[in-house]
Amino acid sequence: MDLEHWLREAARSNARWSAGFGPYEPHPSLAVDDDRFAEVFGEFTERLKDNYPFFHPRYAGQMLKPPHPAAVVGYVTAMLINPNNHALDGGPATALMEREVIQQLADLFGFTAPLGHLTTSGTVANLEALFVARELHPDRGIAFSSEAHYTHGRMCRVLGVQGHTVPVCDQGRMDLTALEELLRTGRVGTVVLTAGTTGLGAIDAMDQALSLRERYGVRIHVDAAYGGFFTLLAGAEGPAGLAAAPWRAIARCDSVVVDPHKHGLQPYGCGAVLFADPEVGRFYLHDSPYTYFTSDELHLGEISLECSRAGASAAALWLTFRLLPPTPEGLGRVLAAGRRAALRWAELIESSEAVELYQRPELDIVTCFPVTDPLCLSAVDAASERVMREGMAADDPVFLSTLRASASALTARRPEVAADADGARVLRSVLMKPEAEH
Repeated sequence: MDLEHWLREAARSNARWSAGFGPYEPHPSLAVDDDRFAEVFGEFTERLKDNYPFFHPRYAGQMLKPPHPAAVVGYVTAMLINPNNHALDGGPATALMEREVIQQLADLFGFTAPLGHLTTSGTVANLEALFVARELHPDRGIAFSSEAHYTHGRMCRVLGVQGHTVPVCDQGRMDLTALEELLRTGRVGTVVLTAGTTGLGAIDAMDQALSLRERYGVRIHVDAAYGGFFTLLAGAEGPAGLAAAPWRAIARCDSVVVDPHKHGLQPYGCGAVLFADPEVGRFYLHDSPYTYFTSDELHLGEISLECSRAGASAAALWLTFRLLPPTPEGLGRVLAAGRRAALRWAELIESSEAVELYQRPELDIVTCFPVTDPLCLSAVDAASERVMREGMAADDPVFLSTLRASASALTARRPEVAADADGARVLRSVLMKPEAEH
């Protein structure tokens, strides 16, 4: 795909479309001299060089990668019009695109008739899910694991809801025995399960937790911001395949969040939230006397906490899904490549005497730590920091990140490590780019 060609086509398309409304001249106050623009643009591009090479397979530090070229072209083309998906009169075409991609996401998770929309991030998407949780159970709190994203604890404070942290088992998954003990108190109305923790990529046992929902009358929200698209690999054959039961269980949960700006190949920010029961839309009811007047159909702003949202985000996702749909044969092939890369990296680590695997990858996140002498937490911490820094400074740099592991977590996995500190950093690699397989 020739990105430069299609970006030029984006500009031409906008020019042809706008010409249909008659001639106009931009106001003189908007005029910018080309020579002056060239000067400032040169400064701008020079400053952008102060970035890590997120596009390159050598970059495996954080959950960052460039969007697919189709998403770039889709975003730019729509951005030149600049629709706002809050109301249908602000973006009729892109609002319809948003509804179509939400249906594709609903099909991905097995939701039959959900209420859903795109958001500017997974954080906002989770905020909306917890907002609905509060409205449904105003007198009860929200439970999430100690490995869940910090969003949940913070948003509980924003919403004035009691947050309950549940410990995890040795693999970083929510401890369901501890969860049940908490549920017996009757203080919890919603349980947040994580499909892909941002630290380890751990998958909570969503299928097993459903029995607790029936027993204690709680709701289950799935934070699949990072791992949601791995549903495409559930039950797949080959090394990239994942156990189907936890992923299939999402269809029976009450809500789910996913971030297309991670494995959906989109630019920031593009998150999504879906509710299995469309009746929760009643909690969003509000009146805007100047906004919802062009159509009697449901406006996306009527089911969202956010107001203005870029229609370009919906356009980019729609165009990408037309080319790489969220199916095993489409986007699933992209995720499978990253998953295979993580498994191969883990095999290389296991055969090495210099580093040791911290935990086998469940998705595409690999964690390990340097073997030190003496083998103790303080030495592991210092060595991890050194390896990360030296890797970035090398002639052929490799960009990694670190993960802070508690003493109990690390020694539970590797009892031979002496606990002379309260924790240690271990090396963490995010292999979310399919090119990492090569």
